[in-house]
Amino acid sequence: MIAYLDCFSGISGDMLLGALVDAGLSLDDLRSDLARLPVSGYEVRAERVTKGSIAGTQVTVEVTEQQSHRGLDDILRIIGESGLPAQVTQSAERVFTRLAEAEAAVHNQPVEEIHFHEVGAVDAIVDVVGACAGLHRLGVEEVYASPLPLGGGWVKAAHGMLPVPAPATAELVKGIPTYGGPVEAELVTPTGAAIITTLCRQFGPMPPMIVSRIGWGAGVRNLAHPNLLRLFLGEPEKRVRDQRLSLIQTNLDDMNPELFEHLLDRLLEAGALDVFYTPIVMKKSRPATLVSVLADPGKVDALSAILFRETTALGLRVHEVSRRCLDRRWTEVDTPYGRVRVKLGLLGSETVTLAPEYEDCRRLARERGVPLKAVYEAAQAAARDANQEGGREP
Repeated sequence: MIAYLDCFSGISGDMLLGALVDAGLSLDDLRSDLARLPVSGYEVRAERVTKGSIAGTQVTVEVTEQQSHRGLDDILRIIGESGLPAQVTQSAERVFTRLAEAEAAVHNQPVEEIHFHEVGAVDAIVDVVGACAGLHRLGVEEVYASPLPLGGGWVKAAHGMLPVPAPATAELVKGIPTYGGPVEAELVTPTGAAIITTLCRQFGPMPPMIVSRIGWGAGVRNLAHPNLLRLFLGEPEKRVRDQRLSLIQTNLDDMNPELFEHLLDRLLEAGALDVFYTPIVMKKSRPATLVSVLADPGKVDALSAILFRETTALGLRVHEVSRRCLDRRWTEVDTPYGRVRVKLGLLGSETVTLAPEYEDCRRLARERGVPLKAVYEAAQAAARDANQEGGREP
């Protein structure tokens, strides 16, 4: 399933939660997932409201106890100790890491010294983890979004009055389509910006899809227009999809090989779809490495900045490429060693590939003291059996 976020009135964490609940996410399931976080002092409520002439769901996170400021390490520990599915925790960790990096850039401080104020409180943790858990519960595998209206004017924050978009928001939306207005108000919050810029694959028009559900998430303010976030859920119209992507490349012959692993991690965390290294020979027979980064066009500026900062490159080549890919769906299977997520590649209704999630298999292999390939093969066999029972043999 894919999701398209129509952000005609911007996005915040609570608006996204409202849209998810309005589209069918059980509030009890959301509360159950959030209860696994080792934090307390909050309540989550949902109610039907009308913004303009359109009805939607407003989710409110009410803080019932005073919360201390938290740093990134504190938040990552809280998320890691929740025991939520790995896909949820990894997404939430990426969102908060991206947010911390934006705050660090704005305040000219190291990431480890950043202590969040508004976004470090429990309501922001609930917004981020709740959004990631809700998307997972609804079976969403890819998120797309419209360009973002940023609003205008001023907003009151812990650091005083700030121009809209807030500095952290401005840092987060670099490289993606945005526009000013349509009102003098903060339409995209730092938390909302961190979520959408981390999880969204591509910004632009709605992709071809067969819509099955629509959710409306209400914002707190009453504005001149309906202050809502619209969420479309459905299946891609084409099972083999054509995508226009960007390929960023550079040749490196003078870089310490120990730095390549860190570079790959940074690029993937920033939204690269794929990163790969190719041994090449340059002029004067010098051995070198060709670095190739595949990404959505909207991510080119952010990924180029990482390449310039983390490598010895003096220039980059950017090409437009076309990618044709199978529809994808995640499932979970039981093995003798534990549960493993498996990615299915679908050609129409036919499953043509089965790929167990490497991190799940590695974790179980270490916990059970068995070979990694044994867990991998067991997951493949379980997924194959499940597909045969469903009439879709790969």
